[in-house]
Amino acid sequence: MFRGAMVAIVTPFKNDQVDEKALRELIEFQITNGTDAIVPCGTTGESATLSHEEHDRVIEITIDAVKKRVPVIAGTGSNNTAEALRLTKHAYEAGADGALIVCPYYNRPTQEGLYQHFKVIAESVPIPIIPYNIPGRTGVNLLPDMVAKLARIKNIVGIKEASGSIKQMSDVIELCGRDFAVLSGDDIFTLPLMAIGGAGVISVISNVAPADMAGLIDAFESGDMATARKLHFKMSALIEALFMDVNPIPVKAALSLMGKIHCEYRLPLCRMSDAHFEKLKQVMSDYGLI
Repeated sequence: MFRGAMVAIVTPFKNDQVDEKALRELIEFQITNGTDAIVPCGTTGESATLSHEEHDRVIEITIDAVKKRVPVIAGTGSNNTAEALRLTKHAYEAGADGALIVCPYYNRPTQEGLYQHFKVIAESVPIPIIPYNIPGRTGVNLLPDMVAKLARIKNIVGIKEASGSIKQMSDVIELCGRDFAVLSGDDIFTLPLMAIGGAGVISVISNVAPADMAGLIDAFESGDMATARKLHFKMSALIEALFMDVNPIPVKAALSLMGKIHCEYRLPLCRMSDAHFEKLKQVMSDYGLI
């Protein structure tokens, strides 16, 4: 159902408010450059520091700006199942095409608790759902056997895998089959994951270089492995630079260098160190982005 290069889009701020104009312009930049889906209110979208009203509004702006040209997969996760359910219902009612739901964080549920969390939401809201497994942030790993169990629920259609383990991704593909979309949560794993049957990526680098990530996946799917490999290696240094500090600090700095947003965060996120910022500028200059 969901394939290709999907952007985990930033939430631009201006004077501590969501910058609607900049967000709409970012969406146009993405669609013009071949991005296959827009994913607002994820980790890169700083969902953790958005109010509920802002969270709802960012999703509504995204849906309105996209106008059905590509899917909108709204981030609707929480460590409170009732809260995640409310956010997911809103996304569905607003017209989102899918929901990206992060594993509950901090309270570290058991595998059965994870299953019940996603099952309750999936059975309550008739929207395609993609669980988001990122143990480094949540403190819990959604294991392949449980993913396979969740895949039997009709509207759980894929997973965003950011465990950092290609073996785990491989196990999920083997257990769930090709109709279940395994999406990379790490840009650098995109090509290796596609090679074993993955469906694409929910990408950070696509915020600044959308045509290259879309081009990598298009080349792979057309059988042009030489171009896919070339783009993989081209993006490698930039991917590394975008994770010198915790995401989305570097990618928002990069977009500000490109003149697309104000370089503004909400605490506890803060600006990059001068040394990292200068290194990012050099990598972006070498890449041809500034």
